[in-house]
Amino acid sequence: MPLKSYGVLAGRALDRRREGVMDDTPHYQIHITDAMGRAYRGSVNVKSQLPPSELLYIADDDFRHPVTQHLPTAGSGWTPLPSQPGGAALDFIRGNLFSPAAMRPLPPELPGVDNDLADRLDHYVQRAIADRTVAVYLFGERWGPEPAIPDKVFGFLPGNGVHDVHMNQGNAGRFRRDDGVWQDGGLLMHFPSESRWVGVFLSFQSQAWHTDDLTGHAIEEAPQRPGKGDEPVRIVAALVNPTGPAPEAETVTLLNASPAQVDLTGWRLTDRQGHTLPVPARQLDPGTTVTVPGGDGFQLGNRGGGITLLDKSGIKVHGVAYTADQAQREGWTVTF
Repeated sequence: MPLKSYGVLAGRALDRRREGVMDDTPHYQIHITDAMGRAYRGSVNVKSQLPPSELLYIADDDFRHPVTQHLPTAGSGWTPLPSQPGGAALDFIRGNLFSPAAMRPLPPELPGVDNDLADRLDHYVQRAIADRTVAVYLFGERWGPEPAIPDKVFGFLPGNGVHDVHMNQGNAGRFRRDDGVWQDGGLLMHFPSESRWVGVFLSFQSQAWHTDDLTGHAIEEAPQRPGKGDEPVRIVAALVNPTGPAPEAETVTLLNASPAQVDLTGWRLTDRQGHTLPVPARQLDPGTTVTVPGGDGFQLGNRGGGITLLDKSGIKVHGVAYTADQAQREGWTVTF
């Protein structure tokens, strides 16, 4: 069943603790407070209980995605989120937050500098601790408050916090019970002095990267994780805000980047709200493009959105996202 209490914690970072690899399940612990002075602990996995033990990691130093427009007010504490598209909920597969092929495995803790997962998390969290203006958003499952139990790491009372700050679908073994869509964890930080967002995302190597749209369970016949550059057809551009009054003539441009002809029969595009649009049935030659006109309820909103390409089996082939800033210029094509 999905996570019992999914949402996002909005606050600022006060402290952090690194747990050594001698612990069976080491975590990177973050002490966070909200604007009302309530204390929380963010418990971030750095080692998997299932092999391989190293987590997959990606950090986007200039994260631009429409999800940032739907976040609660900075410092507002815990906000439950409905597990559905169109809002602040995260989904690594359907939300097009990043390319899974860009993730890299990192060990939890090693001697030396900048060579393990705790070092990479330190790089951002220590900056957030030093700068009181940095807003921290931690996505995952809530626990507490526990009125009679002090926090086991930072000692505040009541015990209170967020865990499962990682991908929460496509799980294997006993963790399959936690599967769900639009309930993935993550860490977003806003650096106002630089007008910049940072996004940090983690997953376990045992998790699958193609999952059922209802249950979040792994689709067994699909590849576990796309390889770098393996997408045969990619979304390369979209006319999001055409010139003229509504209804506008929106378009999406696809490129066959592979050396082989691709049959697009049965392929579909989906928008951020889950509306689908059939791709014209045709053979797409290597190196050529096809422009798909919008319609049938498929919409590219000017406030930001996402576009996902599915093959005839419903497996995600490629996905992109764009922000309101990218869509604001009328008549200009957004390129990806």
